[in-house]
Parts: sequence; C-alpha cells; structure tokens
Amino acid sequence: MNLTVEIWRQAGPNQDGAFETVKVDDAEPQMSILELLDHINSGLLHRGEEPFAFASDCREGICGTCGLMVNGRPHGPSQHTPACQQRLVEFADGDTIKLEPLRSAAYPVIKDMVVDRSALDRVMEQGGYVSMNAGTAPDADELLQGSNTAEFALDHAACIGCGACVAACPNGAAHLFTGAKLVHLANMPLGKEERGKRARDMVDSLESNFGHCSLYGECADVCPAGIPLTAVSAVTRERARAAFRGKDD
Repeated sequence: MNLTVEIWRQAGPNQDGAFETVKVDDAEPQMSILELLDHINSGLLHRGEEPFAFASDCREGICGTCGLMVNGRPHGPSQHTPACQQRLVEFADGDTIKLEPLRSAAYPVIKDMVVDRSALDRVMEQGGYVSMNAGTAPDADELLQGSNTAEFALDHAACIGCGACVAACPNGAAHLFTGAKLVHLANMPLGKEERGKRARDMVDSLESNFGHCSLYGECADVCPAGIPLTAVSAVTRERARAAFRGKDD
C-alpha cells in the first residue's frame, strides 16, 4: 500500500508542534496503526533520525495505553476498537492518514503523540477501590450475587481507561469513564461499603478536571470497550443518592 502519513511532532509540552509528512510505499493491509508507526520509526532510526514518540503496551486492546487520534477520530475508523487493533485494511491505497495525540485540555502533550492522562488517575484515586478485611480468601459462596447483576457490573468494568471518550467529547467530559467505574463498583458486594463517599469524591474530582456532559454521545461511539451511554447517568444518580443518604453512606 502507498500511504501519505501526517504525524504530529512536538518536542515537549511547552513547545509548538506541527505535522510532518511521511510517504510510505510498502505498508501492508494487515498492519495496525501502531505497527505502521513502528515501521516508520524503524526507517527513521536506520537513517539516524529521531523517531516519533507514541504510547503503547499490551497491543491486545486491554490496557488502554495506545490512545491517539486517527484522521480526527480517537483510535481510528473502526467502531469500538483501540488503536492497536485498527488495521490499515480500513484505508485505501493512496489514502492520507493523519495521526496526532488525543486532543483535550485535560491531556497536555508530553511529546509528539504521548499525552498526560493523569487527570483520569486523579478521579480513580478518589474511589476506584474497595475496602475489605485482610486475611484468608473468603469462600466462593460467602458473598452472594445474582448472575445478571454480576454480568452488568462486569460489562462496565470492561472500561480500559484509554481516555478516548474525553477526546471525542466536544466539552472534554469524562462522564462515561467515571460512570462506568461507579456502576461497576456499586453493583459488586465489596464495593458497597463506601458507595456514597466514592460517588461524592469521584464526582468532585471529575468536575474539577473535566468539562460538563451534554449527552452528545460521541464518547460511547468511540469507546473500545463498548461502554453504553447509559453509564453517564450513574454520575448524577450516584451523586444524588449520596447527597440524600448523607455522609454516613
């Protein structure tokens, strides 16, 4: 495949950035977006030039590290698919592909396509955990939970924290991410101990670091894990529940 690849180059967070154009004449349709970047970087290193910086880890679609913008869309053209699983077969010979970092005021650029997504970590630090007594593992049937509730919770636990929802949102909101965490933990037996405190603290952090939600729906459209838009409602619902029940719950 012959491709024209426009790639964002930015030396640091306080530097101006710009796109650099790279011509690729030997791309393979089965390559992923990240493998295309690997291929380009290999050529740059061979010529003694600086490679493009981008983030990746497992490359199996489960770690959430590989977020970037592909032709203005988080991750790429395939719906519910992370960048590491987006294949060049989605593009035609001769196409132009524009690669840039996830765009959000909450994600300052570190270098090239690597951004600081610690604002998501700050939300998780406020309640993304459960309290339990230390000791030996409980029996499997000690904490009962219906299969439907468990499946519902685990469907929302599938969120990989890539942050694409924030980049897709015109307001830079992280309600899909936060809502998924709140739904997951509110429906697990061990997550109910600090349910109210979790909702108050996580929503406070959410509102301090991200924009407001206007239910545009772009977040759910690009989510690699397929988290439903209904997860957004958990932010208001869980926070209202905590306010109604008071500080003891």
